[in-house]
Amino acid sequence: MNGSVKRNAGGWFASLYAIVLVLIGLVLFAGGVMLAKLGGSWYYLIAGALLVVSGVLTYRRRFAGIWLFALGFVGTLIWAYWEVGAQFWPLVPRLAPWIALALVAALIAPTFRPSARATSWLMAIVLAIAGAVGFAQMFSEHGVIEGTRQLAAVPVADAQAQRNERWQYYGRTLDGHRFAPFDQINKGNVDKLQVAWTFRTGDVAGKGAEDQTTPTQIGDNVYVCTPYGKVFSLDADSGKERWRFDSREPDSKLWNRCRGVAYYDAREFAQAHPENATAQAAASAPTCAQRLFLGTTDARLIALDSATGQPCSGFGNNGSVDLKVGMGLVQPFYYMTTSENTVIGNRVLVGGWVQDGASVDEPSGVIRAFSADTGELLWAWDPDNPNITLLPPPGETYSRTTPNMWSTPAYDAKLDWAFLPMGGQTPDFFGGFRRPGSDEFGSSVVAIDMNTGKVQWHFQTTHHDLWDYDVPSQPALVDMPDASGRMVPAVVQLTKRGQIFALDRATGQPIAEVVEKPAPTNVVKGDRVSPTQPFSVGMPQIGNEPLSEKSMWGATFFDQLYCRIQFRRMRYDGEFTLASEQQVNLQFPGNYGGFNWGSAAVDQQNDILYAGSMRMPLWGQYIPRAVADDPNAPGGHDGLHVMAGTPFGYRKGMFMSPLGVPCHAPPYGQLTAVDLKNRKILWQKPMGTVADTVLPFGFKAKLPFAIGMPVMGGPMATASGLVFFAGTYDYYLRAIDGATGKELWKGRLPVGAQATPMTYVSPQSGRQFVVIAAGGARQSPDRGDYIVAFALPQGAAP
Repeated sequence: MNGSVKRNAGGWFASLYAIVLVLIGLVLFAGGVMLAKLGGSWYYLIAGALLVVSGVLTYRRRFAGIWLFALGFVGTLIWAYWEVGAQFWPLVPRLAPWIALALVAALIAPTFRPSARATSWLMAIVLAIAGAVGFAQMFSEHGVIEGTRQLAAVPVADAQAQRNERWQYYGRTLDGHRFAPFDQINKGNVDKLQVAWTFRTGDVAGKGAEDQTTPTQIGDNVYVCTPYGKVFSLDADSGKERWRFDSREPDSKLWNRCRGVAYYDAREFAQAHPENATAQAAASAPTCAQRLFLGTTDARLIALDSATGQPCSGFGNNGSVDLKVGMGLVQPFYYMTTSENTVIGNRVLVGGWVQDGASVDEPSGVIRAFSADTGELLWAWDPDNPNITLLPPPGETYSRTTPNMWSTPAYDAKLDWAFLPMGGQTPDFFGGFRRPGSDEFGSSVVAIDMNTGKVQWHFQTTHHDLWDYDVPSQPALVDMPDASGRMVPAVVQLTKRGQIFALDRATGQPIAEVVEKPAPTNVVKGDRVSPTQPFSVGMPQIGNEPLSEKSMWGATFFDQLYCRIQFRRMRYDGEFTLASEQQVNLQFPGNYGGFNWGSAAVDQQNDILYAGSMRMPLWGQYIPRAVADDPNAPGGHDGLHVMAGTPFGYRKGMFMSPLGVPCHAPPYGQLTAVDLKNRKILWQKPMGTVADTVLPFGFKAKLPFAIGMPVMGGPMATASGLVFFAGTYDYYLRAIDGATGKELWKGRLPVGAQATPMTYVSPQSGRQFVVIAAGGARQSPDRGDYIVAFALPQGAAP
C-alpha cells in the first residue's frame, strides 16, 4: 500500500516535471526558430525540440524521455564548452538550468525503472554536488589576472613633513596621480581600519543629481561640496562643521554634480612672485588671502574665504564671476561646471559641461583662465575661432556648440602647459554640421600654454566623434620609456573607448604605438565619417573586446536567448558601429566607458597605473524629427537626444534583458594595474558584487556574488602599496594590494559611493585618514549625504 502511494505521488511529480519540460522546450524552440532565421545559433531550436519530445515521453512514463533528456544535457555540455570554454559566468545560464532539471530527472527516474535506482541516486548526488560547487563559485572572483611583482619601497617624508602635506587638487597634485606619500596605513594594519567620523551635509541627491565630490584638504580643514552647490569646512580630526556656504544654485533635475572645490593661497603665490601686484594686494587683504573656488549649475565661479566661507568681495562682482558672459544665449542648465576648477599659479582654469544632445545651437565650450586674485579674464581659447583670445568683439559671441572640457586638466610646471581632456561636440550622435575647428579638437588631448592660452599640440583619440566618446579622464603626467627605452616625460590618457594613449608631453606624438584602422563608413545622408580611427596597440586595451552572439548573457537561458535574438537584430560592426534610422545599433564600449571621469592613480616609483573601467553596451537609433520634437517625449542624458537642427533625434539605452540583467557576460566593472615600463597588464580583477543591487522585483540580491559591477569613481594609491577604491554598486570602500590585486580590507558604507577617495595626515593628531563621499551608488535608490572618514584606532598608528 505505502509503495503504491509513493509511486502515485512520484507519478504526479513526474507529470508536473514533464509539463515543465514541454513548456520550456516550446519557448526555447520558438525563440530558437527566430534566432536561426536571423543567422544565429541552431542550439536553442534543437534543444527546445528535444525538451518537448523528452517531456512528452516522460509524461507517458517512457524511460526514453529520461535518456533523451540526458542526451540533450551532454550535448549542452559540449556546446557550452565549444562556445565559451571554461569561463565561469558565461557557463552559468547555459548549464545551471540543465543541472537543476537533470537533478529532478535523476530523482524521478526510479519511478519509471526501479532497477535504475542506484544509478539515479548516484547521478542525483553528483548533480547536487555540481550545483553546490557552482553556487559557491558565484561568491568567488573570476577572470582574475593575478599580480606577481614585488613593489619597491616608496620613500616617504618624516612624520612632521607628512602632516604638512595637502590634498590640494582633484588628483592631489596637478600631475593627476592620486598618489599619497603616506605609509601609516599599510598592508599589515589596513584590516584594522574603522570609521573615525561621519558628517552629513543634509543634501541628499535627488533626480538628476549625483554626489561625486573628492574632498580638498588644507591643514586641519577638509572642504567638501554637494551636488546642490553647498560648501562645508570640516575639522580634519573630528569631522565637525566649522562653516557652510550655500550658493543657492538652482536644481537642474538633470545633471547636478560638484566633484570638488579648488584652493588658492595668495600669500604663498605672492611670496614666490613679489613682482605680481594683484597677488600682493590679495595677500595683504584682511580676508580671502586663502580662498576656495566653486562652480555652479547656473554658470557662476564663486570665490570663498577658506577661513569663514564668506564670498570674497574683491573677486569679480562681489565674489562671483558670471561664466555666461560672451556666450550669447545660454538656456538654463545648458552650460555649467561639474568638475573641480583647477588653480594653476594665480590662474583659475575653467572649462564647462555643455548639455548633451539638445541642439546644434548651444553655448560654446570655450576654455578660459581667470585671475584667482581679481576674477579678471586673462585669456580664452575658442576651438573654432582662435582669433578670440579674451572676450568676443561687441555684438559677437564665442563660437557656438564647440567641443568642451567638462573633466579635469593636468599641468606641467616646467613647460607651463595644461593638458586638456576635451569632450566631443554636441549633439553627440550627428556631426554633419560641424565646423573644421570643432572636428579638429573634439575628443582630443590638447596641450595649451597657461600664460597665453595658445595651443601647443593636440592629439585626437576619436575622429569626427559620432559616439559620445569624450576624453573623460584627467591626463596622468608620468615618466615612461619610449620604444628605444629612453625615459620620456609623457601624457597617459584614458578614454571611454578603453584605449590608453601614451604621448610625448613635449610634442604630442605617441610613444606607444598607435595605428589607424579602417572603420565603418555606412553613415546616414547629411553626415560624414572618418574612414579610419586610432587604436593604441602599444598599450593594453581594456573592456573593449568585440561582442558576438556568444557574448550574450542572461540570468536564465530564456533571457540569454532573448539577448541573442536582439543582438542578431541589431546593427553591430564593432566599436565604431554607425547609427541609422532603419535599424537599432549596438555601441560597445558605451558612452560611459571604458574609462570615465574617475581617472587613474599612478605609483611613479614602481611605474604602475591603476584604473577602474566598465563594460556596458548601449543600444541606439535615429528617430524621425517629428517624434524627437514631440514635447511629451521623454528626454534627458540617458533617453532621448532631441538634437534640434539635425535631421533626426536619437534614442538610446542600456542593452538589458527583460529581467533587467545586462545582455552581455560579466564582468561589468574592473580594476586594472598597468605596468608602464613593459606596457602590459600587471593585474586585473572584477570590482563589486550584486549584494546591494535592487533586482527587477524590487528586493536586493543580498548575496555577494562577485560578478564585477559597473564602476563610477576613481582609485587612490599610497606609498604603502595600497590602492583604495569605492565606486562600485555595493556599499564598500576597499583596500587592494597594489602589487597583486588582492583585496585586503573593505569597510561598509551607509550607502554606495561614486566618488574617488582621498587621504591625509592630520596636522594636529598625526593620524592618517581615508575619506570618501557616500551619496548613493549609480542606479541605486538608496541615497545619502555622508562624508565618511576611516582611520586606525587611536594609538594604533606606528
